[in-house]
Amino acid sequence: MYIKAVGKPNQHSDAVNTALAKDNMDFNTATEKAKSFTKTPTNDEFLEFYGLYKQATVGDNTTAEPGTLDLKGKAKWAAWNKHKGLSQDAAKAAYIATYEKYAPKYA
Repeated sequence: MYIKAVGKPNQHSDAVNTALAKDNMDFNTATEKAKSFTKTPTNDEFLEFYGLYKQATVGDNTTAEPGTLDLKGKAKWAAWNKHKGLSQDAAKAAYIATYEKYAPKYA
């Protein structure tokens, strides 16, 4: 059984694409502004940004966990892996919210 589409083709995809483009612009703006903070965030705050950034740009962490002696690598891996399963769009929105939370403190 076939169902014929009614209405303008891609009627919703144009709106969705516009919203995604706006989100991408906001995400890109937030990443650039976070890089130019005048003060340095704490390690935990940095890892919060890092994990969301990696999830937003790469997706789920599929890399091997670093060795026991690589403390910095393990912390970054865990920060990214914490967001496993979160969509890239949701991670971008969370990154923007995180930026907005810390901007008054560090901008």
